[in-house]
Amino acid sequence: MELRKDPITRSWVITGDDVPDTATQSSASCRFCGDFTQVIGVEPNTPGAAWSARAVVHPTPLYRIEGDPGRRGDGIYDRMRSVGAHEVLVENPHHDRHLWNASDEEIGYFLRLAADRILDLKRDPRIKYISLFKDYGKNAGQEFSHPTSQLTATLFVPRRVLYELRAGRDYFVSKERCVFCDIIQQEERQAQRVIEARGDYLAVGPYAPRVPYETWILPRYHESSFERAGVNRPGLRMNLAALLRRTLQRIRSVTEDFHLVLHTSPSSQHPSSSLGYWKTIDDDYHWHIEILPVVGSKAKSYTFKEVYYSPVSSETAVKQLREAKIVG
Repeated sequence: MELRKDPITRSWVITGDDVPDTATQSSASCRFCGDFTQVIGVEPNTPGAAWSARAVVHPTPLYRIEGDPGRRGDGIYDRMRSVGAHEVLVENPHHDRHLWNASDEEIGYFLRLAADRILDLKRDPRIKYISLFKDYGKNAGQEFSHPTSQLTATLFVPRRVLYELRAGRDYFVSKERCVFCDIIQQEERQAQRVIEARGDYLAVGPYAPRVPYETWILPRYHESSFERAGVNRPGLRMNLAALLRRTLQRIRSVTEDFHLVLHTSPSSQHPSSSLGYWKTIDDDYHWHIEILPVVGSKAKSYTFKEVYYSPVSSETAVKQLREAKIVG
């Protein structure tokens, strides 16, 4: 496996002929149900306590921590080895206890584990960004049947995050305010696209959704780093845990399949002198969770990848999600 960079979009693509086996596993043969090796992190981290969430090395990692990236030119192109990290975050020791039916305490341990792992990987001076994501459902590319999320540490910042960083910095330069904070204030004031508020956290339908029922969870306080908040704000693990559980229950009233992605700040060890973000990142960026449901819709005759089509408006989607029956 290696990374190749598109010189036009500046996206890195991981490619190779060794395609991993992504078949799901039953509970009878699940590698994550019992004791297993290559444990990197655990919560709670109290000696002798029963574990609630664990981080382990991915059995077929796309990125490996060992070695040198060997970035090199290939004519006008750039390529390098897929150096980084690829971990599985086992959300729960129980095979049927998912983020929407686990206890808030269990989800809180998972969130703390995620924060700890991101902080640990950011200590590696090679790493530029850590992505935490969950793919659930056969139409979303689910890899394991056990409740899991995945974490990848890369030597580049994903393009979607770069867009956000640039937009956040430009808005801050213009107005000396965080664009995410302004969005939160306007959404709460208008009350058209707010799904639910719980403590310091808010679930909203974005103004311009990429897919039907797209939902964002954001902190109402300003903070660029999820992992810093995960360590310093005890309320995060309970209030955010409850809101995440309840939001996923709402999403599942529409569809079982979804992508969940955490957007947090990149490593501060790699400032950009040309683009300027990272200098004001603690002021201009705002961590958040994006949930993109996978909902079948009528195909259009013409589709351009970067122009999204959502046949359900945010206002209609939010009204339906508010009315969804949830437990707890």
